[in-house]
Amino acid sequence: MPSAPGVMLGAGVAGWTEGQRAGVGWNGGYCGQCDFCRRGDFFACQSGWGVTGVNFDGGYAEYMVASASALALLPEELSPADAAPLMCAGVTTFNALRRSAARAGELVAVLGLGGLGHLGVQYAAKMGFKTVAIARGKDKEALARQLGAWHYIDSQSQDPAAELARLGGAKVVLATVTDAKAMNATAGGLAANGKLLVLGVPAEPLAVPAFLLIGGRRAVEGCYSGISIDSQDTLAFSVLSGVRSMNEVYPLDRVTEAYDRMISGKARFRVVLTMES
Repeated sequence: MPSAPGVMLGAGVAGWTEGQRAGVGWNGGYCGQCDFCRRGDFFACQSGWGVTGVNFDGGYAEYMVASASALALLPEELSPADAAPLMCAGVTTFNALRRSAARAGELVAVLGLGGLGHLGVQYAAKMGFKTVAIARGKDKEALARQLGAWHYIDSQSQDPAAELARLGGAKVVLATVTDAKAMNATAGGLAANGKLLVLGVPAEPLAVPAFLLIGGRRAVEGCYSGISIDSQDTLAFSVLSGVRSMNEVYPLDRVTEAYDRMISGKARFRVVLTMES
């Protein structure tokens, strides 16, 4: 946050100085006092800090009041427009991959090439995974390769599970789509001890056969996006590795147009608001 009239630190805030560049992700901070926080599970804070723009104002404004526990330091190399999507879709995909059991050289599949997926492929490739992108249509292969994918699977003409199994099985499938059937279709391509990491939120329940899980000690796991330090780590890694979001940028006075563009699903790939006219 640039130093400006009205920008100030609250009483008792330590570790920050006025004028530092900081960002707030969708996690609005944590209390540090509830049982979950005391155990280090800050993401599960039960004190109602919640989500930026839901539990308290922020996100669609020039100024906001933020908890110090929600702040992430912004590297000088990133503009606010570049940093913002990395603190949402970026931290979601980066955090899921780095906390997974996958190691460099192992096969990781990213399901979907949208706002989450186009970042997931980049992070997976930069982390040294043998990265497979899965999406609908042959036309998306060029983008997948551009983002760093080692292999591409067209789910319209190929069976994702069979193709993944043919490649040796995936240690991780990063499911970024919001289609339960598409997620289900990849589960059979998990290697032994593999995990289907669920980032997207389908309206329908997942349906993964129990024997598939038991027979290969496979698992389905939900992935929480991350807290402020996870956002800060995401930004730092993105600067080091060159990962960037593909954005459509709108000024704040065109927020309705920008919001409609985002909701339509036609944006390539994230919609970002700036304070400039």
